Amino acid sequence: PDVWSQKERVVTEEEWLQKWEMGNIGFHKEQGHPLLQKYVDVLLNGRSGLKIFFPLCGKAVEMKWLADMGHSVVGVEISEQAVKEFFSEHSLPYCEEPVPEISGAKMFQSTSGNISLYCCSIYDLSSLIVGKFDGVWDRGALVAVNPCDRQRYASLMINLMEKNSSYLLVTVSYDPNKHKGPPFYVPESEIKSLFG
Repeated sequence: PDVWSQKERVVTEEEWLQKWEMGNIGFHKEQGHPLLQKYVDVLLNGRSGLKIFFPLCGKAVEMKWLADMGHSVVGVEISEQAVKEFFSEHSLPYCEEPVPEISGAKMFQSTSGNISLYCCSIYDLSSLIVGKFDGVWDRGALVAVNPCDRQRYASLMINLMEKNSSYLLVTVSYDPNKHKGPPFYVPESEIKSLFG
């Protein structure tokens, strides 16, 4: 397929915020993603008490599912509405505090301490702020970032991963000439060149 048809497409943060405000969130899965349920053993690899990262997390129900299994979950999401909806829909009490290293950013943390969601641009995060992760569940992030930002995104993900980390990635396959994205089409060859 001709991936050049999407190369120049840029979706702004404002457009993402508008999707949340308008309830245009067809990408959200109420029941959790069946592929995570199927491959959770690959992500966890027999380990317990992991630190798992959810890039562009939205209000993914899988965050609570993994936290309930005893893992520590960290997410990042540009929409404060999505973050607050996550906590309210799961009846989870939380506290909210500014992130000193990132202007205007907030961190929402469950009072149990095992779920921390950063409300900011993913590109403002670094391992100095959030640490490193044993696992990443990328259900809709790589396919949502603008094609021109993929290299920057992949470099950040690699920087946030521990040496023996597992990275579970979901992409979509379709003819990019028929849909402008997002989700964007990311060919397997590009995934290999981004992540090695």
